Amino acid sequence: MAYTIEFAASVKAHLEALTANQRTTVLAKIEGQLSKQPLVETRNRKPLRPNPVAPWELRVGQLRVFYDVSEGPPATVRILAVGVKDRDVVRIGGEEWSARAYMEDQVLEPGARVEVVKIEGATALVYQ
Repeated sequence: MAYTIEFAASVKAHLEALTANQRTTVLAKIEGQLSKQPLVETRNRKPLRPNPVAPWELRVGQLRVFYDVSEGPPATVRILAVGVKDRDVVRIGGEEWSARAYMEDQVLEPGARVEVVKIEGATALVYQ
């Protein structure tokens, strides 16, 4: 089954914050990776724990595409955000997003799976 790709209005600004090469790369990957089986988990396509951004993530090198899927009809993939990851920070539309532990005494290891508890500005407060 082929899925229609739709972009949230805010994604235009996210794409404009990327370089031309990054835009070309991410748009090609969105079409290639998400138009046929967007709900199949792969090395670069992952379901996310509940969070306020999106239920799915597509990884394209340092680029991140956050999306949701509607089985339809029509079957649709809605791109909700596009960002650039640099270590533990994701920049969406040029704005830095980061995460820190919700509990001040909790230490989170890099790469740990966490749950978003709350959003404060561009910081996700997370709990493991």
